Amino acid sequence: MAALGTVCVAVLAALTAVPAQARESGPGAPHWELKDSGTEDVRFRGLSAVSRDTAWVSGTRGTVLRTTDGGATWRDVSPPGAAELQFRDIEAFDARRAVVLAIGEGEASRVYRTDDGGATWTESFRNTDAKAFYDCLTFFDRRHGLAMSDPVDGTFRILSTRDGGRSWTVLPSGGMPAAQDGEAGFAASGQCLVSSGPKDVWLATGGAARARVLHSDDRGLTWTATDTPVPAGDPARGVFALAFRDRTHGLAVGGDYRADQPSPRAAARTADGGRTWLPAAEPPPAYRSGVAWLPHSRRAALAVGPTGTDLTTDGGRTWRTVDTGSYDTVDCTADLGCWASGEKGRVARLER
Repeated sequence: MAALGTVCVAVLAALTAVPAQARESGPGAPHWELKDSGTEDVRFRGLSAVSRDTAWVSGTRGTVLRTTDGGATWRDVSPPGAAELQFRDIEAFDARRAVVLAIGEGEASRVYRTDDGGATWTESFRNTDAKAFYDCLTFFDRRHGLAMSDPVDGTFRILSTRDGGRSWTVLPSGGMPAAQDGEAGFAASGQCLVSSGPKDVWLATGGAARARVLHSDDRGLTWTATDTPVPAGDPARGVFALAFRDRTHGLAVGGDYRADQPSPRAAARTADGGRTWLPAAEPPPAYRSGVAWLPHSRRAALAVGPTGTDLTTDGGRTWRTVDTGSYDTVDCTADLGCWASGEKGRVARLER
């Protein structure tokens, strides 16, 4: 752990020192190194990093890829017959076990699980309610997890699993606050529903008058809602992604996903588990759809979006752009395996 911490400090120091064109700044400078995924016609909004060697990505055309050699090679492990689906979120437990979520209205929302590295998949949930649209999923541990749908009959709908995603149950809605008119989650990066520890989970919203974060400390049975300073008031604006490094310290990023619209105040932070949110003093310059804390750091995190990657080294108070490549989501592991993925088959790993 001490050695990893030393490496992390070195990475942070170098990232802070390099310009946005980090990819051309020469050997030794931390930068996103693109990996050849073997595809250019898939957008990977789903990403689950297991380690520096192993990662899973999921996206359009029903595509799921897996690497176990640090991105040198990728295996297409897509579920058969899923070419019409969009896999917007994936949660992997290791190199063999993973759960993937397909989004969409009605039966387009599905969950699959594999226990053999994607050689075979089992469909464990298919939505039969035409009013439901599932966006994200998260796991507290290898057994307990949740998935969330946009509001149905006035409240967000929550699915629960106690067996690692092999079966799912819709939770009662009595503990969920009423949704605002037009409120929904964004299936942009697999980070609109995130967990920390054994029971805490947070849900990000937008599209309504206020962008909110909902919090549950009992695995989704009861929730409280808090307004954030991230602008909303339009179906394209709100909080798109969350990251918590523990049950109190969290980050929110978002904005307006339309390329021709500005995204002021596109980031916020909390130090009390989401009861209150403060705007970033210097937010990212544009819409950001993914965010992740750097491992072994209490203050550093990365945010990504179609126009670049931003770094904070002060817990989300200020952000600065360190790369201008397009990514939709980002995920980091304890062994400093930070990965990002996005449009046109783009997958990258943070290198130094």
